[in-house]
Amino acid sequence: MKKIGLTLLTALIGGAVAVGGYKLLEKKQGNQLSFEERQQIHYANNPSDISASTGNLDFTQAAAAVSPAVVHIKTTYERSGNQRGSDPFQDMFEEFFGAPRGRQRQQQQPQRASGSGVIISADGYIVTNNHVVENADKIAVELTNKKVYDAKVIGRDPNTDLALIKVNATGLPIVKLGNSDEVNIGEWVLAVGYPMGLQSTVTAGIVSAKGRAIGILADQQRQEQYQRWQQEGADPDNLPASSAVESFIQTDAVINRGNSGGALVNANGELVGINAAIMSQSGYYAGYGFAIPVNLVKKIADDFVKFGSVKRGYVGVTFQELDTDVAKQLGVDEINGLYVNSVIPGGGGAAAGLKKGDIITKIDGNVIYSSPDLQERVARLRPGDKVKLTYKRDGKEKDVTVTLKGEEENKSEKESESEKRSTAELYNKLGAGFIPATDAQKKQHKINSGVVVSEVRRGGLFDMYDVPRGLIITAINGRAVSNVDEVESALGNNKNNLLQLNGITPDGARVDLRFPLQ
Repeated sequence: MKKIGLTLLTALIGGAVAVGGYKLLEKKQGNQLSFEERQQIHYANNPSDISASTGNLDFTQAAAAVSPAVVHIKTTYERSGNQRGSDPFQDMFEEFFGAPRGRQRQQQQPQRASGSGVIISADGYIVTNNHVVENADKIAVELTNKKVYDAKVIGRDPNTDLALIKVNATGLPIVKLGNSDEVNIGEWVLAVGYPMGLQSTVTAGIVSAKGRAIGILADQQRQEQYQRWQQEGADPDNLPASSAVESFIQTDAVINRGNSGGALVNANGELVGINAAIMSQSGYYAGYGFAIPVNLVKKIADDFVKFGSVKRGYVGVTFQELDTDVAKQLGVDEINGLYVNSVIPGGGGAAAGLKKGDIITKIDGNVIYSSPDLQERVARLRPGDKVKLTYKRDGKEKDVTVTLKGEEENKSEKESESEKRSTAELYNKLGAGFIPATDAQKKQHKINSGVVVSEVRRGGLFDMYDVPRGLIITAINGRAVSNVDEVESALGNNKNNLLQLNGITPDGARVDLRFPLQ
């Protein structure tokens, strides 16, 4: 009897300590907590009694818990200038989800589109797809109870097609964050969203595959890069490598246009992915849906709140996925893993001793069968984080710890040379000649720097925007300029592809010019 009493007392004290610990954690400032920590506090105070019911295929508990926290996102595009692309065919996102990315055209009325989103924090943070809110002038969020809130964008990441938005509200329902690493092929999942203009809709299916890359983000990125480089007059065969991350969870749960940004949850009602794409010839459900793993979602969302942008770490190598044909072409025996094509000088891989010809076979002990196996795990990390890579060299397997570097540190010599070329090309597009301002001119106008526009060639940007000969340019894009080399260097400092000129006319009038570098 004494033992029972002592056990009961111990349990009560332990429970009090646990609750007290959560209360102390709750006092931390909101932005210092990850979304996972916020949810731990929420569920400590509001226990969930959902249990998996796959034995009798009854998903009522999971559907009831998740649906109120999956929202309808309605976007408005006021200006036709916000429309993207001039490709002769509608891009994949519009075809699948109704996002307004078609041919550029003049519009008399605002264009509207819709998608879905998932509330992950009771104070109004909502995860969705980048393509759902990209370039939107207005974002409205409607809950299942018909309440509507205006939303603001906290961050967008085209590389993962994720975005975080926020509404000014408290006490909102949330979807519990799960663990996508624990998702198994064949496991039952639910897709929750707002397809085809319908209200909240739940469909069921299984996980068909994991770590799937379908090329949708990389293709979109390459298309945009090609169009941009065409406008800038660069070599289309020298485009930078895609930085898109695709490692989708594939499902046969019914997903259609409007489901984009919605929830993929397991039988426990835990979020395992954000629905992002389908594969279909018709643009409607054909059995192949794709969701972004929640473990990647958690990292990207936390970055937006903590840093305002995604902090991405890089191994610092380029690689090629091996299969039977590639292995034969390269003359290697391995048919699985990633063949290192090059090692970026100064990158994390170079510092760790990786070399061209190495074959990366594992990351943190997990076997690599395809490029998404490496990319998605690295994309969850930040500069300064470490990963353990296993690689083969000369038939021997070795382990090495790589410290990830940031984007600036990871630039290759080729990219740096490309940047130099691009500033030279921008200089040529100006269609102008410059000579240094004389000491007499500087004294007359009380300036310390300046170049004089000595020539304006027909067809150049200066000719197009009526920049006159004789103008003394003192600064370009906020940088003082005194010679042609400084002019070229300052051109690379442009923001949003805009050129800013500060100068003085021969009669002493101050001039501030801005125009696009198109």
